[in-house]
Amino acid sequence: MMAGVLGITDIWTYVLGTVAIVLLPGPNSLFVLSTAAQRGVPAGYRAAAGVFVGDGVLMFLSAAGVASLVRAYPPIFLMIKYVGAAYLGYVGLTMLRGAWRRWRTRNDPTTPRLIDAAEPAAMRSPFRKALVISLLNPKAILFFVSFFIQFVDPGYAWPALSFLLLGLIAQATSALYLTALIFAGTFLAAQFRRRRRMAAGATTAVAALFLGFSIKLATASV
Repeated sequence: MMAGVLGITDIWTYVLGTVAIVLLPGPNSLFVLSTAAQRGVPAGYRAAAGVFVGDGVLMFLSAAGVASLVRAYPPIFLMIKYVGAAYLGYVGLTMLRGAWRRWRTRNDPTTPRLIDAAEPAAMRSPFRKALVISLLNPKAILFFVSFFIQFVDPGYAWPALSFLLLGLIAQATSALYLTALIFAGTFLAAQFRRRRRMAAGATTAVAALFLGFSIKLATASV
């Protein structure tokens, strides 16, 4: 069986666990959803590409043992988590500013969007922003190594192949989920065009979630 040849044990348990984990809400999926609602399907997929690259880097680092290094040297973990928390907080505050601007101009005929179009230029790159959000997530590194290790046969001669297949399964699951979110975002955009107050409220809710993610990351421990 392919799973046995590649040194993977209990692959279907891994698949079910991965699906459950991917479905948990987080800053990556929320950003893809809001980007699709703001700029449409192509921009949503650019944001998703940033998530894929970021997750791929974290998976590689986990397989290479970097997570163990982070676990062994707490100052490294602290530095990464505070930078990540600060960035998520910045994203949330930027969205709050957009929500306030939209509320003040709610009677303006301009089409409302989930995230304000007047964001700084550096914040308007969906791929780069999603990539940074993904990479500044030290808990993900620790999670990947603790989760993957359960399904790799320690006696297998080429564990890199095992990690590669496990990573591909995780990325495929993520791709299906993010695709659903992207098209859900375009539906939300249509609703927001007709309901400007709803658009401002949705922006505020998304901003609050990002601020919550920031606080949660800042208080996380190894």
